[in-house]
Amino acid sequence: MRDKTQANSAAPGDGLVRAGALVFIVGAVATLVTVAPLFLGTTPFPTYMFVLSMLMGVGFLMAGAGVLRSVAAGRRTARAAGQMSEG
Repeated sequence: MRDKTQANSAAPGDGLVRAGALVFIVGAVATLVTVAPLFLGTTPFPTYMFVLSMLMGVGFLMAGAGVLRSVAAGRRTARAAGQMSEG
């Protein structure tokens, strides 16, 4: 039996994973920029940079939610295929 899903088609959680990765990268860059003055001995950045650093966690949670959504969709598809073969 052939899989009817195209190789380049988007699964339900793919967009959320991509967005989460992008938010995580922005947070990682903000973290590096925020921590750099501590090592360089310059004046620290304002508080909003520390808030931007929190985007790493937000991005990680978004990507995790996307993975869980993809897993749930895959389980639903497998369950539907199993019911079709039984009946």
